[in-house]
Amino acid sequence: MKTLVRGRTVLSDFTAEGAWLSRSLIVVSFSVLVALSAQWAIPLPFTPVPITAQTAVVLLGGMVLGRRLGALAMLLYLGEGAIGWPVFAGGRSGLAHLAGPTGGYLLGFVLAAYVTGTFAERGWDRRWVTAVGAMVIGQVAIYLTGLLGLLRFVSPERALMLGVWPFLPGDLLKILLAAGLLPLARRVLGRSIRRTF
Repeated sequence: MKTLVRGRTVLSDFTAEGAWLSRSLIVVSFSVLVALSAQWAIPLPFTPVPITAQTAVVLLGGMVLGRRLGALAMLLYLGEGAIGWPVFAGGRSGLAHLAGPTGGYLLGFVLAAYVTGTFAERGWDRRWVTAVGAMVIGQVAIYLTGLLGLLRFVSPERALMLGVWPFLPGDLLKILLAAGLLPLARRVLGRSIRRTF
């Protein structure tokens, strides 16, 4: 039996039990969760970037799946949108959307999941404070790639006004809530594993 304190283990290591099919289903499930969280988008009149729950799901996905599977789930999500499935915010899809003003944020999902997954593999998912820290760093990765995408359309000052400042309070709240789920899930999962064995 794997222990909950061994290095480089994340929650999916215990739920998937190493099976290829189980891991694949978890990756697909997170890509679907990201797609669903995009559909409750709140458009803002002054920016092309909507408010969604996506970033919380992306960061949580990285922490639960680890760096490789987390990034793979986000790549799968982007692939679904690229081939025309209406999985982006507001039911949008297509390569043109990926190349548009919000494309940098979407590409940042892959980097953010990889970053948070790396921290999770080092045990940062086991305490709320460190989980918050990992997710804040992952969120910064999303902001950076998003700004790079926006800079193709607007000035640097305007990019910050359109793509970062309005979202800081909401993103912080989402991080605080998402991080709170990790230690709790690990404790619950640990008790169920000990009862099983």
